[in-house]
Order: sequence, then C-alpha cells, then structure tokens
Amino acid sequence: MHLPLRPISDCYGYDRGTPVDRIYIEAFLDHHCGNIHGHGAEIKTDGYLRRFGRDQIHFTTVIDIDPHNLDAHLCADLSQPHSLPAETFDCIVLTQTLQLLTDPAAALANCHQALHPGGALLLTVPCLSRISPNSRTRDRWRFTPAGLLELLGAWDGPVTVTGHGNLRVCLATLLGEAAEDLTPTELEHHDPDFPLLACAIAHRGKDPS
Repeated sequence: MHLPLRPISDCYGYDRGTPVDRIYIEAFLDHHCGNIHGHGAEIKTDGYLRRFGRDQIHFTTVIDIDPHNLDAHLCADLSQPHSLPAETFDCIVLTQTLQLLTDPAAALANCHQALHPGGALLLTVPCLSRISPNSRTRDRWRFTPAGLLELLGAWDGPVTVTGHGNLRVCLATLLGEAAEDLTPTELEHHDPDFPLLACAIAHRGKDPS
C-alpha cells in the first residue's frame, strides 16, 4: 500500500466533511445527554451544550483562555487551581482540550470543584492525533483509556471511561480523511487495541444527606 508523505487534508478532514473523531464525540454526548442540564460550561463555544442539552440547559457559561474570544463569558486557564468558580455548574463539556493544557491533573481537579455535588464532567481526549496545526507549541499530551481513568482516580463519584475507534479510523485520521470517506462498518467497529479517542463521564460525589 502506498501512503502519502503528507495528509490529504491539513485540517482534520473538515474540508472533506466531518472529522472522524467528531462521530464518536457526538455519539458519546448524545448517549449521555441526560447529564447535560441546568447550568452548563463548555470551552470556546456552547454549541454542544445547546445541541445535546436541548431544553434541559437553562444557562451556559463559555470558558476560554483567549481573552479575544467574544463568545466567552469567563477567561480562565483550567490548569490554574480555582480559576473556575466553586460549585457552580451542573455539567461541564470538555472535548479535545486536555491535551493542550499544562497540567491535566490540575485541570480535572479544577473541574471537580466547579461542579455542584452530583454534577457531571463529560470529557473526551485524543489517544492518537496529528499535532494541532494551530497550537503546535501547546499540543502536549495523548492519553490511553487506562491513563485517563488513572487521572480521574481522585474523583469521589462514579467514573466511566471508554475507548472508541479501530486501526482503520486511526489511519484515516492521520491521513486527513473524513468520516464520509469511511463505511459505516469501519466507523462502528471498536478495537480496544487501537482507540482513536477516550471518553469519560465523571460525577462529583453528592454531599451526604
């Protein structure tokens, strides 16, 4: 098999259709949409909160480290402890962000303290990906499902981590193919030895009553 030296798309396949990882991210959020409710927080935009929370979301807070993001309500570095307000959110949607942070463990602890007791973090991280063309100096980490579970080990509520993908979709992602370039069978097969990304839903423990 002859493979190119450069990807056929330099922007994750957006110029060809839907990036492959978005298929799994959006399926994960749809599956856990019952946890997306009340006051939700999301990074850069509130698109996923509104799409998957539907009429369960009553208020959204957009968080970004970039002060020039006019859609952001809160400028914060997630790796800085307590940069998020304490016990404020019913849910936090954090997709494909942890790899860009200086201290992923600190960021997860920050998210934990920012949730109401019983609130949920809906988290996705890359297991495999090209270096971000827009954030080369900040793209620091990749995670296995086991590693992500270890990072979430200090959470005091239920935590579930799953891996998604297979060898074919991993190759497609590196090549810059889009989901539309693959068959449903190729997209739906999951091989634990070749995850493209890991998804986690982690709850903050409820206060004893």
